Amino acid sequence: MNEASSGLFRFIAGLARHQVVASTLGSFGILIFMLLGGFLLARENVKKWWIWGYWISPLVYAQNAISVNEFLGDSWNKILPGSTEPLGKLVLESRGLFPEAKWYWIGGGALLGYVLLFNILYTVCLTFLKPFDSNQPTISEETLKIKQANLTGEVLEASSRGRVPSNTVTSTVDGSNDEADSNHATVNSRPVNKGMVLPFVPLSITFEDIRYSVDMPEEIRAQGVKETRLQLLKGISGSFRPGVLTALMGVSGAGKTTLMDVLAGRKTSGYIEGNITISGYPKKQETFARVSGYCEQNDIHSPNVTVYESLAFSAWLRLPADVDSSTRKMFIDEVMELVELLPLKDALVGLPGVSGLSTEQWKRLTIAVELVANPSIIFMDEPTSGLDARAAAIVMRAIRNTVDTGRTVVCTIHQPSIDIFESFDELFLMKRGGEEIYVGPLGRHSCELIKYFEAIEGVSSIKDGYNPSTWMLEVTSTMRNRTLIKELSTPPEGSTDLSFPTEYSQTFLTQCFACLWKQSMSYWRNPPYTAVKYFYTTVIALLFGTMFWGVGRKGNDNKQKKRKQRIVNVKFPTVLQRLPLVPICHKLTCSRLKLLYSCRDNQQDLFNAMGSMYASVIFMGVQNSGSVQPVVSVERTVFYRERAAHMYSPLPYALGQVAIELPYIFVQSLIYGVLVYAMIGFEWTAAKFFWYLFFMYFNLAYYTFYGMMMVGLTPNYNVSSVASTAFYAIWNLFSGFLIPRTRIPVWWRWFYWICPIAWTLNGLVTSQFGDVTEKFANGVRISDFVEDYFGYHHDFLWAVAVVVVALPVLFALLFGLSLKMFNFQKR
Repeated sequence: MNEASSGLFRFIAGLARHQVVASTLGSFGILIFMLLGGFLLARENVKKWWIWGYWISPLVYAQNAISVNEFLGDSWNKILPGSTEPLGKLVLESRGLFPEAKWYWIGGGALLGYVLLFNILYTVCLTFLKPFDSNQPTISEETLKIKQANLTGEVLEASSRGRVPSNTVTSTVDGSNDEADSNHATVNSRPVNKGMVLPFVPLSITFEDIRYSVDMPEEIRAQGVKETRLQLLKGISGSFRPGVLTALMGVSGAGKTTLMDVLAGRKTSGYIEGNITISGYPKKQETFARVSGYCEQNDIHSPNVTVYESLAFSAWLRLPADVDSSTRKMFIDEVMELVELLPLKDALVGLPGVSGLSTEQWKRLTIAVELVANPSIIFMDEPTSGLDARAAAIVMRAIRNTVDTGRTVVCTIHQPSIDIFESFDELFLMKRGGEEIYVGPLGRHSCELIKYFEAIEGVSSIKDGYNPSTWMLEVTSTMRNRTLIKELSTPPEGSTDLSFPTEYSQTFLTQCFACLWKQSMSYWRNPPYTAVKYFYTTVIALLFGTMFWGVGRKGNDNKQKKRKQRIVNVKFPTVLQRLPLVPICHKLTCSRLKLLYSCRDNQQDLFNAMGSMYASVIFMGVQNSGSVQPVVSVERTVFYRERAAHMYSPLPYALGQVAIELPYIFVQSLIYGVLVYAMIGFEWTAAKFFWYLFFMYFNLAYYTFYGMMMVGLTPNYNVSSVASTAFYAIWNLFSGFLIPRTRIPVWWRWFYWICPIAWTLNGLVTSQFGDVTEKFANGVRISDFVEDYFGYHHDFLWAVAVVVVALPVLFALLFGLSLKMFNFQKR
């Protein structure tokens, strides 16, 4: 059975080709096989239009085989008084199972056949089915022009190849910035705009004797090392200035990204020592985050929003509150023009390598998301990694445009090409072990760098056409670096330290609106999650309705009885009785009415109705929880980046994620509730119907928020899925359906009271049957049976409703607190 199940889910994954869709279809398969597997519904109780599902369920064959193996054994051969059949055979027949020994071999053979069938189908899917989203990144107008020019031989104007902002710092012929050529560049504390709508204050950053260490790994300590800390940066000193593009280089393990994370305040662990100043004033992370940007190596964006919406969201939350919307839109357009994203304004971001933007366009979007915050200092971690020469040139052109606005830009880079290497103004070179070995300008064709190294005795001259970045040797250059650090560490005359009245640019309410707006865009453009959820809900409602058709109808309602009796007792005139169709139609009508209004003879009818409620709560809830987890997991990665940029606090983000689910859950519960309530045939009164919708709505809500909470409490989606499944099993056991509360041992009864499913089932059963005064065939009132057997009291219904409302609120709060307190992104 285990191999058959694994093969089934592999086949579903190959057929669906999408994580959320595969999860939904997997839940659908579990539902079909569980409901029609002969356990929840015995074979005799399966409707004739669903009997085919019984015969194709692998669970049928597994259950028959294992049951025959057990109950036809010697320990079950005892014959009870008054019976002629062994006890084991009676048990099998009572459950609708086949009591023949041959079913052991039939079951085993069928399961082996399913293993082969599902794996063959999985192989066929991998062979012939292509992904839904083919790798078709968006092509910009510029790329189309270049491709057309290559075909026609047309010569493009320089203006079509790039943009040089007006009123910017111009570049010299040697490719280095005029401002960068000065060894004594000064920092102007007055706001400048460099031709852009919003002004900014150019800032420099200096750092002296930076040391960074982490706790010594246990593997190294086991080798006899006595030190308690491992030092990754050893007394690094340097400075970065406005209008100067600095390359932070070194071999793998030199500490490039580590140094950048320390300077940007992105480290979440370890021990930092040394001095960092911003234009001469000590760095304060709370204010520094408002004037700096950080472009991570792994581009992280929400996939279901457009390029413009990504920038609008960042600008809305990071620009000062006094910037009006029209100015903000103008600034966004300027940034998009600066990094050449205007042709992609309305393009969906998509997923890297799957859909939406290309890798190079993602890089430029990452830069633009930081630029719309109008920062003075920008850190970029490996902006050209994974790009070909042409794509890297486009990204470097965008970076050059950014530097020419007068901002301080630092890029880590690893083994660049000659063209990319000579695009930088200055070089900060590090060696393995976390020490700097060269700090200074590059010059035209790296002439300054080459001149310095060739002046060292024993260093051979560089060969013509050889890449200077691979030629550099391990030498030091400390004198000029120390002089520049001392100069930039002194605040300019008349300048003031950075300060902001609030931690975030926008108020708490504005943050909530912005996060909700972004989530609404993402959900609306995510049909694999939203549309598939509604499709799944509709299908499951029809399945439940047809499987449990009519089990909830009250048979002892006097109006129904009288209506049925009037139709059954109709006497037709002799002339009409001679017509052949009239008596036949009358008999069919009477038989149908007897089915619809049949008297509930025993408690099994109530158990069947409760079974429909139990199945609804379990399957619909687990599906909601499981389908929301990958969505929240993807967005949490984006949340880590946006929180580090101080765009918003965790609670507004959590409120937006929770609030956007509420209307979708309402529509889902309405679809399911109306269909199932009508087909199962519960009593059509306004109070009972709305009670049913009420409990289904909050059941779906707390399951959804529980799934979100588990993502917030665990490091990744896989762990959250496994952890959630463990709790589903426990909740199922203590739900009050498999074992009523009155039968649960006292020392375990406390878990019943904290089980969410138990409260939902309590509310559903009590609202539908807790006030029914009609009696079973044995004379027991239905309401008394519900109270005595299950422990459900109708007077307690409002208290149950309060608890069911409190459950989603509790899980939503825990989700928000988990985002606020835990950060599983270790740096």
